[in-house]
Amino acid sequence: MAENERPLIAAVMLRGTVKTTKDSMKTLSALRLLNVNNCVVVPGDDSKKGMLRMIQKHIAWGEIDRDVLEMLLVKKAGMDSKKAKSAAEKAFRTGKLEGGNVFRLTPPTGGLRSVRVPYPKGDTGYRGEDINNLLKRMI
Repeated sequence: MAENERPLIAAVMLRGTVKTTKDSMKTLSALRLLNVNNCVVVPGDDSKKGMLRMIQKHIAWGEIDRDVLEMLLVKKAGMDSKKAKSAAEKAFRTGKLEGGNVFRLTPPTGGLRSVRVPYPKGDTGYRGEDINNLLKRMI
């Protein structure tokens, strides 16, 4: 990542909300993660990371790459590749994605290992750069 770039975090909801606490439900709705296989891209600041840690039993999250963000914008937001490239550059420069889109993804090709066990044995929780592999399988 270049010096002037700010990190962006992608969060994908993998589990439903049955038997979820009220605080977790509030956090999920604040992040606009209301359905399974939905994805949001949020700034990588400490407050957002704290929110993601609170609901990590329901989501997979990590730092998104520019190429994967462009793929999301082209295939799921309906942008052409030129607009998607400029939007991704602007998002990494400012630290937030314009429009605050919620991306509706398909279930991952090859399936999930387990949504009950945290990463690396399962799929939920913090994945770091490996979130890009999961997103590519879901686009």
